[in-house]
Amino acid sequence: MTQEIYDDYRPYTDEEVPAAIERIADNVLFSEIVKYAFPLKCVNEFVAEFKRIRTVTEFQEKVMSLAIDSIVKKTIDNLTYSGLENMSNDHPCMQISNHRDIVLDSAILELILHRNGLNTSEITFGSNLMKPQLVVDIGKLNKMFKIIRGGSPREFLANSLNVSEYMRYAITEKHQSTWIAQRNGRTKDGNDQTEIAVLKMFAMSSKQPFVENLAELNITPIAVSYEREPCDFMKTREIYLTRKSGKYEKQAGEDLLSILHGIKQYKGDMNLTVCKPVTQEELIECDALPHKDKFKHLALIIDKKIYEGYRLFKTNYLAHDLRENKTEYGDLYTKTDSKRFVDYMEQGLSLIEGDKDELRDIFLGIYANPVNSSK
Repeated sequence: MTQEIYDDYRPYTDEEVPAAIERIADNVLFSEIVKYAFPLKCVNEFVAEFKRIRTVTEFQEKVMSLAIDSIVKKTIDNLTYSGLENMSNDHPCMQISNHRDIVLDSAILELILHRNGLNTSEITFGSNLMKPQLVVDIGKLNKMFKIIRGGSPREFLANSLNVSEYMRYAITEKHQSTWIAQRNGRTKDGNDQTEIAVLKMFAMSSKQPFVENLAELNITPIAVSYEREPCDFMKTREIYLTRKSGKYEKQAGEDLLSILHGIKQYKGDMNLTVCKPVTQEELIECDALPHKDKFKHLALIIDKKIYEGYRLFKTNYLAHDLRENKTEYGDLYTKTDSKRFVDYMEQGLSLIEGDKDELRDIFLGIYANPVNSSK
C-alpha cells in the first residue's frame, strides 16, 4: 500500500486534529449537534472547550464518549454487556460483528471499551457515508477508516486488498484492534450471517498459510442485539420494495436519514456480547477441508459464536409466535406485552404503502428470525 492510499484510508493522527476541530467548530450544523447531544451545556462554552482539543484520545473522551452516553440514556432503557474478558490491550483483534445500526453497533462498543479501561478500536466506515466534510472529520477523529463501496470488479478487488492490508497493519504494527461488520451493509431481515467474501478479504493481505494468516488477526466475533430494532419500519419497506422490483434504489440522503433515525429511535433494552475469539484449533479444523469450503466453515464458526452471544428479547419471542400463529414462547411475555408490540407494529405499518399482510410478515421476520437462528 502506497503512502497516498494509506493516508486516504486511515483515521486522523494527532497532528491533524487541530485543523479538523476548527473545521467542525466552524460548520453551521455543529451548534445543532451540540444542542441535541449535550442539551444541558451552553453551546458557546462547549464550542470554546471543543476548540482546545488536540488529540484523538481527547476527542473520544471529551466528545464521543459523552455524546454516545447521552444517546444511550435517551433511547435505551438498559444497556448490558458481557465477554470483555475475551479482549485485552495486549492482544489487539479483528472484531467482526453482526450489524443492525449504521453507527450505534460500533459506537456503543467503543463506549463500553472506554468505560472498562480497554483501548478503543479503529472502525470501518463506508465511503458512501463519508461525503460531507463534517462527517469525514468526525469519523476520522473517532478512529474510523474508509471502506470504498461500489466500483468495477477490478476496482472492488483493489479496494478490498487495500482495506485488508490496512487492517492487518493496524492490528500487527499499530497494535490497534479493528471493527468490521460481518457483511456488506446492515442485516435487514434479522438473519445475521457472515459473508464469505469478508473473510476472504481478511486473508488477502498475507501470503502465509491459511491458519497462520488468520490466526495473526485474532478474529473475535461480537453479538449485538436490540429489543427494538433500529430503523425496523425503514428496513421493512426496503425489503418489501426489493421483493416487488428486484432491487432497491436509495434516495439521496437516505443513508444520513437512517443514521439519524437509528440514533434517535427508542430501542428498549440492548445487549452486546464479546464472544470467544476463533481459536487456532478451529482454524486448523477449517484448513482440513477442501479449499472451497475453508472460508465457508469459518463463517459457520463465527455465526455460531454470534448466535450463542445474541440476547433474545420479548419482542423476538412475540414476533416468532405471532408469525407462526403459536404460543410456543407464551410464558416469556404477557398479554400486555403482546398488545403493546402489536399496536407498535400496526401503527408503523400503517405509514407504509403496500400489501399489509406481506409487510406484516416482513416486519415480524426481522424480530422472529433471530429466534430461529439461535435454536
